Amino acid sequence: MFLMVFVNDFWTLYKVPAWLEHAPANADAMGFSDIIFPAFLFIVGLSIPLSQRSRLSAGESRGLIFRHIFLRSLALIVMGFYHVNMENYSSQALLQKPLWVILVTVSFFLIWLDYRHVETKWVRRLQFVGIALLIVLAVLYKGEAGNETVGMTPQWWGILGLIGWAYFLCATLFLFVNERLAALTTLFIFFVLFNAGTKVEWPAFMGELGNVVGWLTGGNGSNSSIIMAGVIVSILYKKTASYPGKLAVTLISMAILLFAFGFASRPVWGISKIGATPSWTTICTAISILAFGALIFLIDHKRKQNWFRLIKPAGTSTLTCYLIPYIYYAVFISIIGVRLPAVFRTGAVGIIKSLLFAFLIVLITGWLQKVRLRLKL
Repeated sequence: MFLMVFVNDFWTLYKVPAWLEHAPANADAMGFSDIIFPAFLFIVGLSIPLSQRSRLSAGESRGLIFRHIFLRSLALIVMGFYHVNMENYSSQALLQKPLWVILVTVSFFLIWLDYRHVETKWVRRLQFVGIALLIVLAVLYKGEAGNETVGMTPQWWGILGLIGWAYFLCATLFLFVNERLAALTTLFIFFVLFNAGTKVEWPAFMGELGNVVGWLTGGNGSNSSIIMAGVIVSILYKKTASYPGKLAVTLISMAILLFAFGFASRPVWGISKIGATPSWTTICTAISILAFGALIFLIDHKRKQNWFRLIKPAGTSTLTCYLIPYIYYAVFISIIGVRLPAVFRTGAVGIIKSLLFAFLIVLITGWLQKVRLRLKL
């Protein structure tokens, strides 16, 4: 999350090194920014077995767990839907874009705030206000599509929406498959093959089933395969945590296989985040597996938890941390017009500025968490 806030701030900079940025849509390449989103998806997968195991241990039925999965997915999809429509917001709309963005973000907080310490009657009232405000903002919305004015449309669902769709599918499948590694591995392979198939146009033989799978996976199975890889690694971690050597060999072997597939198939479809190609998917998954292995070594064996203490709120209030920059940019850059001089936003100095900005957002998130203002899905 810290790195996502960091790379999302690059739009405020000049002369960012190409290797740090997203690779162009038509390039057979990827930059550092291109591995952040898949790492986030991988972490979603890591959390699914832990979350469901905890809920089952607390006595929740599978029906209640599915309800939780559905509502959490719906929340992410709704937020992604509004976010993706921010991109082509029209200057002809009744509300100026910065105000619309602020009100949308405030609505998210009103609806999905962690209300555990608030009286039930106030929870319902505040959530009603948030929902009503979102509806009004949707009615007032005007977007631009070429020379036409359009209403809100799903488009590519936005980052949160893509996570929501893939999480819904993978979490629901895990609810029924449970910790059966063979079945989960089969699902992972299916998603990778479906992803590959969309690039060579052979899922057409699946007919309507192919359309349904594509719809549920957010397009081509790429996001779902990364989440499912996280699910598998989470279970392997649970089963082999007491055998560090075996776990290390397992994770490294998985990463090598994924790297091999990614680079061997690269001539067919290239490496592209925008295109969500199988090469990009599997290479980024391999990187995430190795990063997770390194963190296991640092945390479980070297006890270096304090290394991450400063950015801990980014993990404990993740969605809050993700949304705060939307308010910051709208208020300080768009409305007030506060910008640092160009010298502080250029090259290496600009990169340091974005790192400090990410730290600032995390500190604000931590403060909000202390005063019990955090989102909880």
